[in-house]
Amino acid sequence: MPLAKIPALLTAATLLSGAGFVVVAPAHAATAPKTYANCTALNKVYKHGVGRKGAKDKTAGKPVTNFTVNTAVYNKNTKSDRDHDGIACEKA
Repeated sequence: MPLAKIPALLTAATLLSGAGFVVVAPAHAATAPKTYANCTALNKVYKHGVGRKGAKDKTAGKPVTNFTVNTAVYNKNTKSDRDHDGIACEKA
């Protein structure tokens, strides 16, 4: 094969190798964090509350562990975290 054809083949191979890739972002990544008026409104969207990463429920009973972890939404709703445990509106 003549050396002059090699760059053209490499260019074609490079273009074809990238043709099948598509970048897809999770649906929640495109949604801006929202401030909710109260826990009733927040719990309609986040049934068991929303907390920041690494948060642990403070309770004398069984702790809530099935809250949604979303630090951005939690940061917009810290006023609803009455016990300051990193989880807003936690509900079993």
